[in-house]
Amino acid sequence: MNILLVEDDKRVAAFIVAQLSAAGHTCVHALDGEAGNQAASAGNYDVMVIDRMMPRVDGLSLIKSLRAQGNNTPVLVLSALGEVDDRVQGLHSGADDYLVKPFAMEELVARLEVLHRRVSLPGGDTQTKLVVQDLTMDLLRQEVQRDGTSITLQPREYKLLEFLMRHAGQVVTRAMLLEQVWGYHFDPQTNVIDVHVSRLRQKIDKDFEHPLLTTVRGAGYRLGTERVD
Repeated sequence: MNILLVEDDKRVAAFIVAQLSAAGHTCVHALDGEAGNQAASAGNYDVMVIDRMMPRVDGLSLIKSLRAQGNNTPVLVLSALGEVDDRVQGLHSGADDYLVKPFAMEELVARLEVLHRRVSLPGGDTQTKLVVQDLTMDLLRQEVQRDGTSITLQPREYKLLEFLMRHAGQVVTRAMLLEQVWGYHFDPQTNVIDVHVSRLRQKIDKDFEHPLLTTVRGAGYRLGTERVD
């Protein structure tokens, strides 16, 4: 992976860069938010790791700026702020994941690999498009449309929608989403899934006559009523 690290603590940054390099990845370090913005604009990165509390431009402001510029590279936030509200605020800013300091390096690498994982078609499946009623997802172009209208999704929203479309008409539990979309288990009390589902619902349902994404009380979520390939 080609990784951009935006971290103002030189000691922490040096450790992360060394560990990622030892794991076979390329890591570019930017010392603050302004330098991070410049590096993100100038380079082509698979994932970005951004510290939340930095001088000049804080991490969440940087993420919001990158998203406004159309930069959809997956972002993992590092922060000593670990309350549920802090994590939710980070996700609302446009981040795809949130890791609390101190952290295990093995977990950071695993989470980055999950973020980097692209569309896979298991079992030799040659399917290139998912269709649920008037909602379509082009797996090769990674483009989503509903009734001919293009829908822009963040990387995590895209992965969430892909999983829901692959299981259209079925009730998908929170545990399934945590394991299959995030690749690991969160604190069961966190509402990170609700945040992402809410954001996704706003994009695929709000401006259309018939809602596709529904909440099944006490069970999970369901997209559409049938799957059409």
